[in-house]
Amino acid sequence: LDTIPCLLSPWSEWSDCSVTCGKGMRTRQRMLKSAAELGDCNEELEQAEKCMLPECPIDCELTEWSQWSECNTSCGKGHMIRTRMIKTEPQFGGTACPETVQRTKCRVRKCLRGPGMEKRRWKEAR
Repeated sequence: LDTIPCLLSPWSEWSDCSVTCGKGMRTRQRMLKSAAELGDCNEELEQAEKCMLPECPIDCELTEWSQWSECNTSCGKGHMIRTRMIKTEPQFGGTACPETVQRTKCRVRKCLRGPGMEKRRWKEAR
């Protein structure tokens, strides 16, 4: 008994990649044209392959803010700072990193200025 060769439609176009960036898959199909009762047809009707689009953007990631530092003066006006670290540098057009250091004013008790203070300081400086 002669087996009738499979009658297949041409392959479809490849589908779009399954992702919008990075690594994904794409597929294409074809149809069986001959009726199944005309014999077995073992041809594959679907194919898949990997596809690669430009890398996905990676946004900057930061740690939490540290505690505020001590005021940098023991009396009068000064400032304190707090910092945070960059966990992930931005790549492929991801969002840039915001500031990693903040300063704020602080004020400790008023400096006591006694009458003899200035002279004594001047002597020490010499």
